[in-house]
Amino acid sequence: MKAVHPLGKSPVITDSDNGRVIAESGAIIDYILRRHGNGRLQPDPVSAAYDDYVHWLHYTEGSAMPALILKITVSRLGDAGASLGPHLDNELSSHLGYINDKLEGRNYLLGDELTAADIQLSFFGELASARTGIASYPNIGAWVNRFQARPPYKAALERGGAHSFA
Repeated sequence: MKAVHPLGKSPVITDSDNGRVIAESGAIIDYILRRHGNGRLQPDPVSAAYDDYVHWLHYTEGSAMPALILKITVSRLGDAGASLGPHLDNELSSHLGYINDKLEGRNYLLGDELTAADIQLSFFGELASARTGIASYPNIGAWVNRFQARPPYKAALERGGAHSFA
């Protein structure tokens, strides 16, 4: 990986059209859509919906995932992390509740159509479901089931294999 990008970590892509190397999920999504998306998977950039779309792209890595990763990591510490447990539970519940509320009455984050914002947040939904449970958040559960049922999602799993959440 260090041969591709100085950090030696994924996600990272190399655009075969121009050799550009792009790291970080949100930046990768933005780059692919701007260069190759032809207006797909995102709202019109002059619309109010686009502002919500950008929020979700950045919210995923800036707020939601750190809370979930901290919860998972600290839970592995046993007694050493016990004092942090209640705070992390509250923080994660806040994020799950926020997402669940935003999905109320919607198929996807911005409405009836899947956007790249859903793709960006999808791993959070799957990881939260696998590691902490989302039974108390039925809108998130329905959203995860909905995007996992899509033919492109299934095709990606056939090509890349199932998640291990290692």
